[in-house]
Amino acid sequence: MNNSAKKVCQPKKIGTHSGTFHCDEVLACFMLKQLPQYKDAEIVRTRDKVVLDECDIVVDVGGVYDPSKHRYDHHQRTFTSCMNTVRPNKPWATKLSSAGLVYCHFGEDVIAEILGIGKDDDKIGAIFDKVYENFMEEIDAIDNGISACKDPKYIISTGLSSRVKHLNPSWNGKDQNIEPRFQSAMEVTGSEFIDRIKYYNDCWWPAREIVEAALKNRFNVDPSGEVIEFTQGGCPWKEHLYALEETMKIETPIKYALYTDQNGKYRVQCVSISSTSFDNRLSLPEKWRGVRDEELSNLSGIPGCIFVHASGFIGGNETRDGALTMARKSLELARQ
Repeated sequence: MNNSAKKVCQPKKIGTHSGTFHCDEVLACFMLKQLPQYKDAEIVRTRDKVVLDECDIVVDVGGVYDPSKHRYDHHQRTFTSCMNTVRPNKPWATKLSSAGLVYCHFGEDVIAEILGIGKDDDKIGAIFDKVYENFMEEIDAIDNGISACKDPKYIISTGLSSRVKHLNPSWNGKDQNIEPRFQSAMEVTGSEFIDRIKYYNDCWWPAREIVEAALKNRFNVDPSGEVIEFTQGGCPWKEHLYALEETMKIETPIKYALYTDQNGKYRVQCVSISSTSFDNRLSLPEKWRGVRDEELSNLSGIPGCIFVHASGFIGGNETRDGALTMARKSLELARQ
């Protein structure tokens, strides 16, 4: 066998730095190994430039960010890239770590491999965005020393980045063999990464069809078009609602959602201003708040009332007609 044939048969190499490991390069290596071209790759942990130059792809070391050469370091002084600068159609402005860089360039391929579906499937892009926003961005920010707020009231030390940090050998421990610990860290980060992707595929994405159907049916629920009804309770509807209102060009925002709870009772829930806000587009009437049962039915003039939360974000009724009437009367009182 000639030398060129031998080179072809050699497994590819993923280079990263030696010494103490962190969540970002651990996860970057895990993601790369989900791809067919790096599935059997050897992970080489070193800071030796000569050795790194022999690697097929390098993450979190080397002082170079150059996708054309498969070099993905973020430590150099000149590095300022975020998801928005690399992919201008994305909104996130948090500086990328090596995990974020790999996700930015290979994320859709990784997700497609994990789910066993084509990269052109409609939900790949939606899952990519949700995983970055609710998983990856946190890792990027922590690795780059970006605080979530200026004056934290307490310290969060149970997150993924913290747990990976504690997998390193202790400074005075007898066992300083770091390589098996790096593999354990890959298993921990990889397990949570896959779990998040599968959640968005198996649970979050199917809810989109339910929300879309509810929006299309809104005028059959109430002529105002401001009340929607879910025939399947418990689905994560809020984030889909905001996105679909925009894509479906719904001019009058939805105010209330009807659904049944685990006991078969009906709920009317206010739609908040955004998915992260506690302020509602239109809360239930102030005089109903904190009142229950017969007293609430007498006060509102609506039979079967169970409660209205003290903050006015949700109420309950024994029947669908009762919950719908609570929503309709709330709309009516707001217009007076």
